[in-house]
Amino acid sequence: MAEEYTNGCSEESCSGCSHAGSCSSEKKTASAPQKAPANVGSQVKKVIGVVSGKGGVGKSLVTVSLARMMIEKGYTAGILDADITGPSIPKMYGIHEMAIGNEMGMLPCTAADGTKIMSVNLLLEEEETPVVWRGPVISGVVTQFWTDVIWGDLDYLFVDMPPGTGDVPLTVFQSLPVDGIVIVTSPQDLVRMIVKKAYNMAVQMDVPVLGLVENYSYVKCPDCGKEIQIFGESHIEEIAKELGVPLLGKMPLDSELARKVEEEKFYEVINPYLQDVEL
Repeated sequence: MAEEYTNGCSEESCSGCSHAGSCSSEKKTASAPQKAPANVGSQVKKVIGVVSGKGGVGKSLVTVSLARMMIEKGYTAGILDADITGPSIPKMYGIHEMAIGNEMGMLPCTAADGTKIMSVNLLLEEEETPVVWRGPVISGVVTQFWTDVIWGDLDYLFVDMPPGTGDVPLTVFQSLPVDGIVIVTSPQDLVRMIVKKAYNMAVQMDVPVLGLVENYSYVKCPDCGKEIQIFGESHIEEIAKELGVPLLGKMPLDSELARKVEEEKFYEVINPYLQDVEL
């Protein structure tokens, strides 16, 4: 149970303030938010969030790579695309049809490798229609993707969240039974601060951090094989050590992965940089 003091005063300072007698010893207990119930047709064993402190670090690429890894290991997996205003998951799998529903709820689309996917793009008549919604509406849709979607039997449901620490990550942490998160980042000078923002939010919400993934770590010269750190020297190992979380992988700029994304055939990919990840 989280405890907070009324009027923003602490016990130490209340004895001499104007609120003495009314706030120093009067604590109110804030009950933890209730998790939203899953659809009756869903039996999901683990919910894993994939987050980033800033945009453009390849969070969706990591999400689909983790889902692919689990599929290849023989597990069942799904992806809840919570990046409502910037959905990209369906296109990476070559899914363009609209999702349908029945009396029990909405049915996720199924990719060629069996991955179940729900995204706002699967509900739009035109994929290129912008989603111009305010935060509360977006948060409500994300919750509905949990309560109203018939996920069936899944070993893993990966939640691809928008960057930052705003409405949607907060909604996911409060409403879904998140078992842990993976933080995705890149090797730039401000990365330590950005990673810590995402990490500290998870700590505040009592959500375990399963590890870090660094993307854009380097590019390998096709002629000599030299690793060129075009985004600067990586400090991800020391950041992971400082935070006390595992480093799950360092992903380079890989033209083969990019090609599969452009071909909309990520269901054929086995990401070699994340094969030893345990979730």
